[in-house]
Amino acid sequence: MGIAGNGIAGIRKITTIVALAAAALAAGCSGEGPSVGILESPRPLIAANYPAEGIPSRYGDTRPHEWEGITPDRYSIHGIDAARYQGRIDWWAARSAGINFAWLKATEGGDHIDPGFELNAPQARMAGVPVGAYHFYYFCRTPAEQARWYIENVPRVPGDLPPVLDIEWNHQSRTCRRFPEPPTVRAEIREFVNIVGRHYGTAPVVYTTPDFYAENGLGALSDIEFWLRSVAGHPSERYPGERWTFWQYTGTGVVPGVKGIVDINAFGGSPEVWSAWLSLRRQQ
Repeated sequence: MGIAGNGIAGIRKITTIVALAAAALAAGCSGEGPSVGILESPRPLIAANYPAEGIPSRYGDTRPHEWEGITPDRYSIHGIDAARYQGRIDWWAARSAGINFAWLKATEGGDHIDPGFELNAPQARMAGVPVGAYHFYYFCRTPAEQARWYIENVPRVPGDLPPVLDIEWNHQSRTCRRFPEPPTVRAEIREFVNIVGRHYGTAPVVYTTPDFYAENGLGALSDIEFWLRSVAGHPSERYPGERWTFWQYTGTGVVPGVKGIVDINAFGGSPEVWSAWLSLRRQQ
């Protein structure tokens, strides 16, 4: 069945629906990637103490952006991504605040495990928050090595969200100074996605940033489902013409149940489209 048990044609169909929903919303309007880090949680933050215009009122932002045009609060479905920095999350509080999904960092490169996944994923499932694992790409390991490392450390759990490949430049790496040319980058993305997708029965979502997307011509990956970072404007401004399913709109958010700051994301469709996406894309 190709790279995903649900079929690439089905993924294209649902991502097209999501993209159309996002475009319809846009037409009706006027006017470091996911965190890497420690298990000890900082002191609790209260959303009401960090108000931010343009994002849902139940959340806050310690460094709010002055949103214009299409704002995050125009979307109904929101979620978080987290790593060990966030410590133990109160998933019942997060779910009560409208958190509909979560991706947790699980692996990096070919030899790093983030303990935040094992700490938080079971509790998220118990609270009824759809959860998945993301892998942070390291350019000095082959995509096959990294896919195997992810598969070794992330169990296949029916009902979990699809895997995520977080791929972006990491100029601060002290151990890897490899920056491949765009055709190589795209080929490595496809190899990782194919291997991991076959194992989990659903193709990974690819998370990236504006600079990495533009410099590597990721718009050419027409069969990839994107999760796009854009913390200073709607994705249509930073990724013109690109379809997307998830939008990371802040890396300094405040969410009930999470101590300290956290990334917050929006799904690009209605609750009905979200239900359809989940039905198609959850692991079987």
